[in-house]
Amino acid sequence: MAESVSGNLAIVGAQWGDEGKGKIVDLLTPAFSIVARSQGGHNAGHTVLVNKREFILHLIPSGILHPDVTCVIGNGVVIDPGALLTEIDELERQGISVRDRLLVSEKAHVILPYHRELERLAEDGRGAQRIGTTSRGIGPSYEDKVGRRGVRLGDLADAAVDGPLAELIRANVNTRDRLIGGRASTDWRAVHGEISGFWERLKPMVTDVSKHLHQASKAGRTILFEGAQGTMLDIDHGTYPYVTSSNATIGGMCTGLGIGPQVIGAVLGIAKAYTTRVGAGPLPTELVGAKGEHLRAAGGEYGASTGRARRCGWFDAVVVQYAARVNGINALAVTKLDVLDDMDELNICTAYRCGGERLTDPPVRHDQFAECVPEYETLPGWSRSKPTAGVRREEDLPAEARRYLERLEAVSGVPAAIVSTGSDRADTIVRDGSLATRWIGSGS
Repeated sequence: MAESVSGNLAIVGAQWGDEGKGKIVDLLTPAFSIVARSQGGHNAGHTVLVNKREFILHLIPSGILHPDVTCVIGNGVVIDPGALLTEIDELERQGISVRDRLLVSEKAHVILPYHRELERLAEDGRGAQRIGTTSRGIGPSYEDKVGRRGVRLGDLADAAVDGPLAELIRANVNTRDRLIGGRASTDWRAVHGEISGFWERLKPMVTDVSKHLHQASKAGRTILFEGAQGTMLDIDHGTYPYVTSSNATIGGMCTGLGIGPQVIGAVLGIAKAYTTRVGAGPLPTELVGAKGEHLRAAGGEYGASTGRARRCGWFDAVVVQYAARVNGINALAVTKLDVLDDMDELNICTAYRCGGERLTDPPVRHDQFAECVPEYETLPGWSRSKPTAGVRREEDLPAEARRYLERLEAVSGVPAAIVSTGSDRADTIVRDGSLATRWIGSGS
């Protein structure tokens, strides 16, 4: 039996993604040797601000901004090789060394040009029922993976025009052309040439990630597991069908990296001090008027990958306590507290009213979820007190902000270990005696 490696930490989104995981990963990374990502594709985006320099990451873990850290992309991630190489080139242009510190699983599935086309066609065909995908081919790539017809990164080593890779691409392209009405929209030879052409640049980084992590753990190297998206976008546990195509919850860490659950020592859930989501689907606490616009503007709520405006609403404790349960979250990092600085009053959703019932768990059916009316608890804001922006010690927070955090903890059922009060790495409170002090010191 493998030993428990309690020094390792997993970070998961406790809402609909975009919770600010990038900053928290960046903050914690110095305590770890490896940062590993397990799922999703370049539809995810992490924005990290370091010394007033902004870095936007899509596939590469946020730990890459620290020079002594190895970053890992697991088999559960679907990879557009061109997008990955573009991201590497951009980071290296900004002075960040990548190629000698990035490892990519040979078992990760590849996003091919026809995947993007299929996703666009599928979205257009849904009409008013659109999911709101990024149309970057992530979903169709996962479909091919589950359908046992996918192309994996290690397959790109075979460049022969009459080899198994070429045959697989030819069969897939022909099948897709039939699915879209017989229109020969893609030349399989061009796809094969483009994809196999990436191999020489990727080859030095491609490896058996599961074995690497196993050996690193045995050698005492600590691992930070970086999640993408959020619990409510999980393919199994989210607001289906308005979800992503992978498991964004804790189980996806194990299957997406080839590790056992005992390797994960603790789970830190990331939640904004309010709620956002991108795309379609239920959002019970959504604010559609001036207050929603204020949150969007104050929080810079636009997607790092797509630039799409995020829908904004009050903190939803029903969602966060559900995320805590399905992920086994030990503590929270509450982000963007400073965005609430100008609010006179704050609402916290503690339950839903739906079909004459009071619910304290999200309903399974998305149509029921969309009809849920939030039950609110109202607290005073701190607009007439000093702001929280840039505050780095808990005792320096306004009394109303401290009370608000206490209520978030109480209604979510999870203690807050970290509070973020700004975009910069340094604008952070690490609470004394919390889980986070194991990896970073408390105070300023």
